[in-house]
Amino acid sequence: MKKTGILFFALAFFISVQAQTPVADSAVTGKVTINKDPRLDILAKKEAEFNASTVGFGTKAAKGYRLLVLSSNDRNYAMKIRASLLQRFPDQKVYMTFQAPFIKLKFGNFVEKVDAEKFRKMITAYKIVTTNVYLVPEIVEVKVEKNKEEEED
Repeated sequence: MKKTGILFFALAFFISVQAQTPVADSAVTGKVTINKDPRLDILAKKEAEFNASTVGFGTKAAKGYRLLVLSSNDRNYAMKIRASLLQRFPDQKVYMTFQAPFIKLKFGNFVEKVDAEKFRKMITAYKIVTTNVYLVPEIVEVKVEKNKEEEED
């Protein structure tokens, strides 16, 4: 009897509880009202302006080449070579990765193989490293610039 009473009470409670409140007579069904902070519109506008101003001046990835300058387990020597490359070629990037137990130095972002070969010859001519410099195909960073014609319009 006690179990039946508890079951009846629970059933009555669950039937009477509703997950949603009834729609008021003045509200139109199917319409959504959004209450938001007006500062969100200002923030969205600033972000859109920033994105529009930087479009065309970012970087994108493309197939290209890098030079494998060094593969060594001597960190101090790798840092010395990295510093030499950055001093000699400040406009190029040097990528330093660690693949146990070796530190690898890769140099540059070259889309054309001819450009990479030119820098490889310069690195060997300056005798920055005494080992071979290898040309490695990789996905490289390419700077994208807006056309001057688009800026004038």
